[in-house]
Amino acid sequence: MSQSAYITLVNGSVTNRLTLEEVKERLHAYREQLALTGRQLGWSYADAAFPYTIETKPGEAWFYLKGSDPLYRYILFGIGTRSVVDETTPSAHYIQVALPDDATHGDKAKGNELCKHLAKSLKAELRLFNGRTIYYNPRK
Repeated sequence: MSQSAYITLVNGSVTNRLTLEEVKERLHAYREQLALTGRQLGWSYADAAFPYTIETKPGEAWFYLKGSDPLYRYILFGIGTRSVVDETTPSAHYIQVALPDDATHGDKAKGNELCKHLAKSLKAELRLFNGRTIYYNPRK
C-alpha cells in the first residue's frame, strides 16, 4: 500500500504557497548543500545522501525522484490545497510526498529526511508517513 506524508503551509510558515518549480529548487539547494559538505569531507557525499534524479513529465501536476541505486526506487512530489483547515485558516496549501507500492525502506527513510528538511526550512507542519505530526511552525 502506498503511503503519503504532507507538509502543510500554515500560519507562521515562511510562505503560504509554493509551486512545483519552487519545491524542485529547494531540493536542488538541498543537494548543493550536501555537495558542499562532501567537499569539506573530501568525498562525493551528495551522491550517497541524495541518490536520486529529479524527473518530470510534461503537463503533470507532480514530479518524482528516480533512484540511481537498487536500494532506492521512487518518491513522488505533488502540491495541493485543503479547503477548510480550521476557523482561523480558510484553506492551506500543502506538499504531498508519496511512496508507491514498490518503494523500498531506503525510499521511506530518504522521504522522511527530505520532508523534515523541507518542513523545517518552510516552518511548516509535517505529517509523516506513519501519521505522526511534527510542528516546525511557531505556535502560540
